[in-house]
Parts: sequence; structure tokens; C-alpha cells
Amino acid sequence: MGVDIRDSDLQFLDSLRCQPPGYRFHNWARTFSSQPAFYLAPTTDGEIQQIVRIARRYAMTVKAIGSGHSPSDIACTDSIMLNMDKMNRVLSCDQHARTMTVEGGMRLHELHDVLKRHGLALSCVGSISDQSVAGAIATATHGTGAAYSDLSSVVVHLVLIDGTGRRQVCSAAANSDVFDAARCSLGALGIVTQVTVQCEPAFWLHAVQEPTTLGSVLDDFGHVVGSAEHVRVWWFPHTDAAVVWRANRTPARERVHPESFVRDRLYGFHVYQMQLLKARACPDDIPRLTREHFARRFDRRLEWTDDSFRVFNFDCLFPQYVNEWAVPLERAPAALHALQRWVDDEGARPGGARVHFPVEIRFVQRNSVWLSPAYDQDVCYIGVIMYRPFHWPVPYKRYWKAYEDIMRLHHGRPHWAKAHQMFYHDFVDCYPKFADFVQLRRDCDPQNIFVNDYLRRHLLPPDELLPSDSRIATDHAHL
Repeated sequence: MGVDIRDSDLQFLDSLRCQPPGYRFHNWARTFSSQPAFYLAPTTDGEIQQIVRIARRYAMTVKAIGSGHSPSDIACTDSIMLNMDKMNRVLSCDQHARTMTVEGGMRLHELHDVLKRHGLALSCVGSISDQSVAGAIATATHGTGAAYSDLSSVVVHLVLIDGTGRRQVCSAAANSDVFDAARCSLGALGIVTQVTVQCEPAFWLHAVQEPTTLGSVLDDFGHVVGSAEHVRVWWFPHTDAAVVWRANRTPARERVHPESFVRDRLYGFHVYQMQLLKARACPDDIPRLTREHFARRFDRRLEWTDDSFRVFNFDCLFPQYVNEWAVPLERAPAALHALQRWVDDEGARPGGARVHFPVEIRFVQRNSVWLSPAYDQDVCYIGVIMYRPFHWPVPYKRYWKAYEDIMRLHHGRPHWAKAHQMFYHDFVDCYPKFADFVQLRRDCDPQNIFVNDYLRRHLLPPDELLPSDSRIATDHAHL
């Protein structure tokens, strides 16, 4: 990095290394990577405070990571990267209040197991549980349910090491502005080392998945959204086919699983990945593959019952490009109609875009977290995907451009973990508390030690832009 670090500070940093110099970090989908000068694994708040002080002393930057599951460069840095896996301890459990306090590096799947042992569970969980707790709240990770909000909203207390090295203790009752900002902060305010989450008694879910059509879902949208405690819709582009997944709490305790190894694992994973690899050379096959997989895998009623987190989670298959925005709930039918028209028009045009299934549709209740896409509005998340079979790139940027244009037209807000084309002035317009967040970021990180390329692009005002870091590898896919 060309920084002359004194021996005592270098010895301290070297003592926390968990990878040798030259280590390259890749996100899960291997669409973004960077080569940090120091890849460290701290174990205490005190060590993190010392790392921050060293970073300030030498004008370095710091980025904490969890699983690296975000499909963007939000976790990338060429300076100091902190692997938080060793900060995964349980700190306390309040059975009366039904809260659990853990360190921020604990993975969600570890948290589920700990909560289960204490007879507790999170009320709503997303599709995967590989993320760290702090990483999941940093981008307002969400599940689905019209009466349930995102993971950031269930945080009732947290500890933040800010850019001056201060250890800030935050809750609704103390340091409330920092609390509401830090519950979804993209890592811009500091490093969240402790989190207390609100839980409920452990519960099981009974899920039913049924085939339908997108047209019928949109025609009766309000009824579908409220037809169960947790509702998710998958639409299969280039067709009108869809499935509706509904889940409700149940007193039943007998596990029922509909998964078939041949249908879901062999055909739905391995064969499908090979089919998509071949479709790179013949994209006109994609609509046929979509119809084939719907008929063989999804055109049937399925039921299953299990622990809540096992029912919420599902296999996200292989690496992928993914984009997701939240639109106001009342705008969702119009946005989906527009997206369907665009896909149909492209499908009818020689050389037009051919897109993968599914388009995922989920529902999240409004909350008070400043940068949550559900801030002050009930939302419908609409997610699009293009798989990368065996890590090979596929064309997706035309699809993304049309999709984002439609989302903007319907007042959408992008999921913070995704790569997107919204910037400072866009966010000033769509987030009422954005200017307050930016000012708080200046207060918490006056030397910009937590700023990387992602934050520079999306959060900093144009008059505060810093030189870009050319060593951060960006998405290498072709158009």
C-alpha cells in the first residue's frame, strides 16, 4: 500500500492476520473481489478499537465482512479487511423479554440453533442464513410477511465502534439517532460488534406451495398478500406461470418434507445448471427451459412442516447475478405488469433478452429504520435473477437496465446489498432521513476510514467524492 507503518503497529496487525499477504477476497457469487493489504480476524471490541486507531494514524480504511454473500462490492477494500467470524459469542439471553444478545460476527444459522436451545426464534427470516448477524442488518436483509418487517427492525440494542474509535451503545432509549441509523448502515458508521434481537417463542411453520398464474395474482393482489402470515410469489418469465408459497404458524411437530433428490437436486440443480451453460450459446432455449422446469418441478401442490427457520430458508442454487428493489405495496401490481410486458416484448423480438426464472415477489411491513427500503412504507420486494452456470458470465445488463427503469418509475428503493444504479441525489429524494444519515456518517467517521468504492458511489455527496480505488475488481460480466 506504500504506507510506512511503525513496527509496534505492524506487529499488532500481523498478530491478527488470518490469511497471508496477497490473499484475494471474493464475494459468494465471485462477481466482485479485492486484495486487502491486511486480512484480520479480531476477537474483541478492544482489538477493533485499536485497528481503527491505526487506520486513522496512517490514513488507511477498514471494512468488516461476514459471509461475503452480498452480490455487489459493498464488502470490498484494498486496505484493512476484518473477518468477524471469531466474534460469534452468545452474550446474554433474557427469557422474560424474549431477547438474545450476540456478537455481530455470529452467522444467522448459528443464531437459529442458539435461539432454538432457548425456546426462541426470529419472527421472520430471509431465504438464506449464511450471513453474519451484523452483515444481515447492515443491508436490511428481509423475509416475507405483510405483518413482519426486515431483520434490522427487530434489533433493540447494539454496540458500534465508530470511526474515531469510540464504543457507542445504542438503543431507542439511548443514542436513538445513531441507533435508527446504525440498524441499517451499510458499514458506513462503524463496526457493529454486539446486537440484541427481539424474538418470539420458538414455532413451527406449515407451508403450502401451489401453482397459479401471475395474472390471477395481480388481479387479486390484496387478497393474495394477506392470505397467510407469510406469502411469497415466484413468477416464471416468458410465461404467465407462477407459484404462491404460503406459510402459517402451526402446533404440529411432525416434520414433513416434499423434496425429491431426483426432481429437486439432480434435475433442479445439476441438470438445470448444465442446461443454462448450454443456453449461453443458444439463449432462445431459455423460455423453453422455463416452461419445462415449471411443468416438471412446480406445477403441483407441495406441503411441508418444520422449524420456522428451516421453512423460511431454501436452496439458492448456484452463483448468480441478482437485483432487487422494494416498491410501495400499492405500486407493485403496476410495476409487475410493466416488467411482464417488457419480458414478453423482448421474447418476441429476435435477439431480444431471454431471462431466467424466477422473479421473486415478497412483502415487508413498514418500519422506522432510516435507510431500510421499508422506512415509513409497506413494500413489495421484486427480485430478478440471472444464473452464472459454473461461474460463467451471462448477458444481463439490458435486463437490469429495463428492470431498474421500471422500479424507479414506481418509486422503488434498491436493496442495499445489490449492485444498483442509484446515487446520492436519488437517495435524497427517496429517503426522508437520508440527509440526516449522511450528516451522522460525517460525525461518526470524520476521516472516512469506512468509505470504500461502494459507499463512495452511493452515499457521498458529489462535493465530498474521494479518489476511486482502482485496485477493487468490479463485475467482469459482459453486456
